[in-house]
Order: sequence, then structure tokens, then C-alpha cells
Amino acid sequence: MPLPLKRLFEEIDQTKNEDDLRSQLSPKIGEYFLAKRSAVFFFDRLEVGRRFQNVLNAALSLEKNPVVRYVAERHAPVHEELVTSHKTWAIICPRPDHWHVMAGPILSRGQLIGSVGCTREKSMPAFNSQDLADMSAICLHLSVWTATKRFAQTTTSNPQFQPSGTRPLTSRELQIADLVALGRTNAEIGKELWITENSVKQALKRMFRKLKVSSRTEMAARLASK
Repeated sequence: MPLPLKRLFEEIDQTKNEDDLRSQLSPKIGEYFLAKRSAVFFFDRLEVGRRFQNVLNAALSLEKNPVVRYVAERHAPVHEELVTSHKTWAIICPRPDHWHVMAGPILSRGQLIGSVGCTREKSMPAFNSQDLADMSAICLHLSVWTATKRFAQTTTSNPQFQPSGTRPLTSRELQIADLVALGRTNAEIGKELWITENSVKQALKRMFRKLKVSSRTEMAARLASK
């Protein structure tokens, strides 16, 4: 039985590293969407043999693949029915287990760094608007998780990363900082992280003091420049 969406969020938060994310979480996302195939991948960590490089290049081509182009341009989930016809999609991707395709973005600091993908066979129902809404929520959690993990790795490997004279941010504060950078309001951040709007306000006050800044924009710029 697929995990409930909230439980899937918890699984993301508890994942230790990107390898586990790809190997352990990908199947659970596939189960949630009743997909034939599913994958989580990061563009800077792709490793394929030479014989598959041309296939990969075609699959990720902005010119040839309208699904990839939509995700790259809009930073939003999409399925093939929204961007092309069945006839055209069958030409672009003739694989029978990719008759229906849905993909969503993994973002960090406003940049597209990876994607989540699910596919279904011809005999299976097409992805719908509810699937897209759920994929959007999953991608947001993955984006926050990834940005937090990579930021923590940077600060661990380089103690000078933290602004001079400031105290390091906690993992929760880093999550809030990444959502602020994505333009989320306090209410939206609270809903996403399952905390009250007032808790977000108080956390931002502490973060401003730690980073010695006075606004959300200044905080985002300070962290992005380090």
C-alpha cells in the first residue's frame, strides 16, 4: 500500500544522503503515484556509460523534449498531455513503459538542479491534476531537503563559509531560509514545515540576529553570496 503523502514527507526529511534518496525514496514515490517506473536524479551527479550518453542527451534535451522544457522554464511539475499530443509524444518517446510521463523540479537557490520523474504504461490511466498537485508538494520538500543538505556539507567542509562573526543556522533555520529564498510567505512556510506562522516569525528574528541582517532580501543575498 502506498505511503500517505505526509508520511512520504517524513521519509524525505529522514533520508541521510542523495544516494539513499535515489535508491530508497524513488521506489516509494513510484508506489505513491502507482507508476511503472520512477526516479529521483540530480544533473550534477548523473553517471552513465558512453553507449547511453546519446539517449540521456536526447531525453534531457530542451529542444526535443517538451516535458523537460516545461520543467526547466517554469520550475513546475507537468505531464505529457499538457504540452503535446499522444501522437507526437509516441514519436518523441516510443518506449511502451513511458506512454504517460510526469516530471517535477528539484530546486536550490532558484536553480534547477534535479528532477523527479514517474512513468506509466499505455494500459494505465494518465496522470491528472491531483497527481501534479501532489508532485508539486513532493518537489518542494525535496528542494528544501537538498538545499539544506548541500548547504550543511559546504559549511562542514569549509568552516569559513559562515559569515564572519555570526553563529551557524540550525537545520530548521536553513529550511526556512531556503523557502524565503523561493519567495514563500510566513504563512506558506509554516504550512510547509508544519509549524505556526508565529514560529516562523520568531525564527526569522533569530536568523536576522545571527546573520546580522535586517530583511528577508538581505538574508537571502547574504547566504547566496557565501
